Amino acid sequence: MEKDILAEIEEIIDEFSFFDDWADRYQHLIDLGRKLPGISCEYQNNAYKLSGCQSTVFFVAKKTDENLIQFKAQSDAAIVQGLVALILRVYSGRSADEIINTRPDFLKQIGLDKHLSPSRKNGLAAMISKIKSSAMELK
Repeated sequence: MEKDILAEIEEIIDEFSFFDDWADRYQHLIDLGRKLPGISCEYQNNAYKLSGCQSTVFFVAKKTDENLIQFKAQSDAAIVQGLVALILRVYSGRSADEIINTRPDFLKQIGLDKHLSPSRKNGLAAMISKIKSSAMELK
C-alpha cells in the first residue's frame, strides 16, 4: 500500500530537516533526481515539453485503470530533475481530488522557496500548475 499524500509530505520534510546546510540539501535533491526513471523517447518532443521552465522538462500525465493520475517527467538539469522527483513523489499516483486539493506548502517548509533561483522557482510553479491542470482535465 502506498503512503497517503500527507505521509509522503511529512517524510520529505523529515528528510530535508536532517541536513544542516544547503549544499547537503542540494546534493540530496540531485540524488533524488538520479533515481528518477527516465521517460520513454515517445514523450521526448515538443508536444510534451513543459513551458515556463528554463531547462528542458518533458512531462506527461495519464489516468490509470484505478482512476489515479500518473505523472512522468524528466529534465536535462540535475537540480531540476531532483525537483521533478520531489514533486512526482507527492502528486503522482493520486486521485484527481487529492492532487487538486494538496497545496505545495511543503516546498516552503523545507526552505526551497528561499534557496532556488527565480528561474527555477518559475519552472517549479509551471510544473505544479501543469500537474493541477492535468488533474482537472483527467478528472
